[in-house]
Amino acid sequence: MVRPQVAGRDAAGRLTGLPMTIPDLTMLCGYASALPTPFKGEQIDADAFQSFCQWQIERGSSALVVNGTTGEAPTLSREEQRRVVRMALDVAQCKVPVIAGAGSNSTAHAIELARDAEAAGADGLLAVTPYYNKPSQEGLFRHFRAIRDATGLPVFLYDVPARTGCTLAIDTICRLAELPRIVGLKDATGDLVRPGLLRQMLGDRFRLLSGDDATALDFVALGGNGCISVLANVVPETCNRLYLAGACGEQAEARLIERRLRPLLKALFAESNPVPLKWALGLMGRMRPDVRLPLCGPGDATRSAVQKALAQLGLVGPHMLVRNLARVASLFG
Repeated sequence: MVRPQVAGRDAAGRLTGLPMTIPDLTMLCGYASALPTPFKGEQIDADAFQSFCQWQIERGSSALVVNGTTGEAPTLSREEQRRVVRMALDVAQCKVPVIAGAGSNSTAHAIELARDAEAAGADGLLAVTPYYNKPSQEGLFRHFRAIRDATGLPVFLYDVPARTGCTLAIDTICRLAELPRIVGLKDATGDLVRPGLLRQMLGDRFRLLSGDDATALDFVALGGNGCISVLANVVPETCNRLYLAGACGEQAEARLIERRLRPLLKALFAESNPVPLKWALGLMGRMRPDVRLPLCGPGDATRSAVQKALAQLGLVGPHMLVRNLARVASLFG
C-alpha cells in the first residue's frame, strides 16, 4: 500500500515540507481518536481497521492517532507498526493527519520507531515518557531531543505518569517547546493547573491536548486545544459537539453532554484500556474484541457496564445487541 504522491513528499513518502492539503499540526484542535488496533486471532484485521478509520474521519475526528497505548503498540512488531501507519494513511488521503506513536523506554528503540513512522509517511509523532526507567528531568529532555533530532516530523510529547511512573515537569516541557518541531503535549496527568500555566508560558502555537477524557472539558476551558481520546472511538460526533460547546463557552450544553457520556466513560475505564473499548466496539459491530496478551478479555461486570452504557446512549439497538453480544461473547466463552 502506497500513499498517493502529493506535493511536499519525496518518493519514499517522507515529509519534505508540510503540504497545504494536510492540516498544520501546530493548529490541531478538537477530538482526535487514539485508535485501537483490531486483531483477528493473532493477525491485524486490516479490513476492520481501515473501515474504522474511514468511519472516524466521516464522523469528524481531527486526526488518526495510531500505535499508542490504545493501539497496544508494545505488542506490535516494528513491521506491524509500519503497516498500521500505511493503512491509516491510505484511508486518510490527506483529509486528516496521521500521528504515529513512537514510544519506548529505550531512546535508541524510540528513534527506530520514529524513523519507521517517518518512512511510512506519518505526518507527526507522539512520543511518550520512558516507562519503568524513571529518568531524571535532564534524561527526559535528552530523550525527547534525540527523538526530535532523528526525523523531520513534528513531535507531540506524551505525559501519562499513571502508566509510565514518571512525569514531565513544567520547566522541562518549556525547555523542549523551544526546540523546532516539538509542537505540543498530550497531557494525561489529570492535573488541571497545568494547561493554564503552560498556555501562559508557551503561547498559542504550542498545542495542549488532554489525554484524560474525564477532565478534557475542563482542560479545554483552561486553555487546552482538544483531546486525544479513547471515548471518541465510540462517540466521535458527540465528542466533537462537546468540544465545540466548551470552546464556544456554551457551558450548559457542554456539561449536559458530559453528564450523558459519564456512564460510558466510566465503563470504558473499568479495566485496562483498550479491553473495555474493544468490547464496546465489538458490540457495535465495528471490530472484534480480541486483545493481545498480557491483556485479556473483560470480566462480567465490565461487559455488563459497557453493554448498559451503549444501550442508554442508543448506540446499540436490541437486535444489534443480541446478534453482536452472542458473537463477541463466543470469543471469550
